[in-house]
Amino acid sequence: MTALLDSLASIDLFDGLSKRDLRSVQRLMRPVSIAAGTEFITEGDVGREAFIVVDGEATVWRRGRLVSTVGPDAVIGEMAVLTGLTRTATLRAETDMELQALARRDFLGLLDETPTMTRKLLVSTITRLQELEPGLLG
Repeated sequence: MTALLDSLASIDLFDGLSKRDLRSVQRLMRPVSIAAGTEFITEGDVGREAFIVVDGEATVWRRGRLVSTVGPDAVIGEMAVLTGLTRTATLRAETDMELQALARRDFLGLLDETPTMTRKLLVSTITRLQELEPGLLG
């Protein structure tokens, strides 16, 4: 497997997908370079793509407060790809960064074509939601 395919396989959202499914997702990804100091996700904006950090570091800010730092293999904005909801944080590149981007529109097209992948992602998403908010789902 390639490094990107390995990264995809390690993402909770894609847990349970076959290698074939992961390759389908990989084909939709495109490389993106971000210069240090650039805000590339803004809290409150509609999420149109998700990212995997290949190289570099970014800081994560919520309501103007630093909450964490992300680096290689981190996944950013994956829920926005599925939901289209607004971003819950702002991300700023602290170093030059290399990312892989997955556009929501492309990904949803793939899901429309492959119901088995859609079902697996639904289960994975609900499982993740349950882990984040145990009392939310009864």
